[in-house]
Amino acid sequence: MFSRIRSAAIIGIDVVPVSVETDISDGLPQFTMVGYVTGQVREAGDRVRTSLKNIGFRMPPEKVTVNLAPADVLKSGSHFDLPIALGLLSCMEKVPPDSIRNIMAVGELSLSGELVPVAGILPIALKAREMGISVLIVPEENEGEGRVVSDLQILGFHRLPEVVEFLRHGTLPARIPGPEKSAQLNAYDLDFRDIRGQEAVKRAACIAAAGFHNLLMIGPPGAGKTMLARRMPTIMPPLTMDESLEISGIYSIAGLLSSEQPVVGVRPFRSPHHTLSPQALAGGGKIPKPGELTLAHRGILFLDEMPEFKRGSLEILRQPLEDREIVIARNAGTFHFPANFLLMAAMNPCPCGYYPDLNRCRCSHRDIQLYMNRISQPLLDRIDLCVECSPVTYDELTGAAEAGESSAEIREKVMRAHEVQQARFAGTGIHFNSEIPSAKLSEFCPCDEGAEKVMMDAFSSMRLSARGYHRIIKVARTIADLDGAQVIRREHAAEAVCYRMIDRKYWTR
Repeated sequence: MFSRIRSAAIIGIDVVPVSVETDISDGLPQFTMVGYVTGQVREAGDRVRTSLKNIGFRMPPEKVTVNLAPADVLKSGSHFDLPIALGLLSCMEKVPPDSIRNIMAVGELSLSGELVPVAGILPIALKAREMGISVLIVPEENEGEGRVVSDLQILGFHRLPEVVEFLRHGTLPARIPGPEKSAQLNAYDLDFRDIRGQEAVKRAACIAAAGFHNLLMIGPPGAGKTMLARRMPTIMPPLTMDESLEISGIYSIAGLLSSEQPVVGVRPFRSPHHTLSPQALAGGGKIPKPGELTLAHRGILFLDEMPEFKRGSLEILRQPLEDREIVIARNAGTFHFPANFLLMAAMNPCPCGYYPDLNRCRCSHRDIQLYMNRISQPLLDRIDLCVECSPVTYDELTGAAEAGESSAEIREKVMRAHEVQQARFAGTGIHFNSEIPSAKLSEFCPCDEGAEKVMMDAFSSMRLSARGYHRIIKVARTIADLDGAQVIRREHAAEAVCYRMIDRKYWTR
């Protein structure tokens, strides 16, 4: 007896359809699984056999062969348990063969027959809808995540006998319906109004958010660098539903979604500790899983105390900051992970943190240079905005000074600039000014005579690289957009150049 049911394999962040083919035939009793599977998948044989026994179905003493096709795609994970079990039940004529014809099944089985939640349901559901599948059967705890996908029937079950009953008679288990969960997009608890002082840094943050430019903050401890960075998502362009689904798919594969949070509703803010390994940053494993670079996709990667990170980890950033993806090669294949994030970094100006306040700083010139040179020039060249965070004054701290703009007010400015960019880049695949290719700079970043003079002087006096020059032009384009100007003027170019001057203060060539 032969049966076939649909499932899916997750390769990196891609979903590949898999046909789970089951055959029971005469021969010595044995359970064989083929189709380029890992040991984790091969263990499904024992789980499924024991699970079926414990819910009242004994496998016949015959030869059982399970094939996961296509055979040239490596399958890993525990989510093939359920389709294998249903394929066996179909071969044993315990469920009608037609009942599994146009369904997809994903889920792990416990030895008692319960369905255990698995990662990756959202991208699998999206793939099932793309394939024209009518029903996706998942563990009950994964049902909320799958229901985010419209035009696909998602059925969640707690135990395998409930699935069998549904396939036999079409009946669903009676449950008390829980509260309907929907994607709550762009809801934040933090606000820029909480930050006292630091108006220059807020201005740089507004520019960074409007054009998706990388930002480095340098200042003494307690100046508000981390506080400002954590409020950065509140002023960025709001997350669209398409972006939410894209990010949620990544988080689903990483196992970071839950029944309480079936989708990611705000732009990611990832703040890894400086002890993280290069593999954790880029993604690692025999079949790589998303690392911090990919988890920050469409959001912010914040590196606090940037010089404390391992040099190898920091240098990994160089290629993704240019290409907006990270490519990992393994024996199993080459994996492409999206990594279109805004890099925010914070650091002290010296080991003790108080340079250039010579009344408090006790670091030698050599100590300062060794500390600052932990950030390589090629990496520094990829940072668009460098800004100093000065110590907060007493009046600013106690509220005697007037409070600054709220996140809503700053976001309104950012959104106006973003709308200008949307109109400018319509049909080009570009979303933000930071993504403008160098070949298109003359088309999208026209400069008046004053701006041309500023850029010419800056190129020669600052000894800019081609990359550094292009990044200044892109920042100037964003400043002009915030100002509502069609052409980059002298003041826009001058402000953009100023954000590259600070590295001349702390780094030596």
